[in-house]
Amino acid sequence: MHRQNYDLIVFDWDGTLMDSTAAITGAIQQACQDLGLPVPSREDASYVIGLGLEDALRHAAPALPHGDYPRLAAAYRKHYFALDGQLALFDGVLDLLHTLKSAGYNLAVATGKSRIGLARAMDRPELRGLFDATRTADETFSKPHPAMLHELMAELASPPQRTVMVGDTTHDLQMAINAQCDAIGVSYGAHDVSQLQSLAPTGLVHSIDELGDYLRQRG
Repeated sequence: MHRQNYDLIVFDWDGTLMDSTAAITGAIQQACQDLGLPVPSREDASYVIGLGLEDALRHAAPALPHGDYPRLAAAYRKHYFALDGQLALFDGVLDLLHTLKSAGYNLAVATGKSRIGLARAMDRPELRGLFDATRTADETFSKPHPAMLHELMAELASPPQRTVMVGDTTHDLQMAINAQCDAIGVSYGAHDVSQLQSLAPTGLVHSIDELGDYLRQRG
């Protein structure tokens, strides 16, 4: 694989690299149930994946008084962490990341997770040394604000025209638009094809294998 258009590839985490969409959606629904709130549909709960936790919960439980969001966040974390250890990377992700790293790309993560949450998720020997930089929603602005991409591009000295964002939600794609970067949507995560297509991403793929093929041809 030879670099053509990009020097920096930025990945979302949940639903893009890690198969965690169902766990997040279920934890949001269970947290709302715990607090006696209307339980959002699976579609509504999965829509907020990729946002920072407070933004996500505000969308999922709009009627909740602001002062009660910490209770909802604690309930969400309880349910999510109960499944945390069972979550796995999508098949083929490790091979793809190693191939991209060997080809000389800089790799980064921009996620709605907290720093503590991302550290837990990345605490795997097979991931060490693969990512050059990471940004989380509790360190800067939440998606779709472009700050995460702006900060990563500055840290890794990659201009927008040499940077691509890979993500499974419209929040990822809109962040890339706001940062004037290319974007690749992946349809196997939280948002469906029509939602992703509405933002006219540079590329749209349906599996990790297709993502690898796309980057080989266009990256």
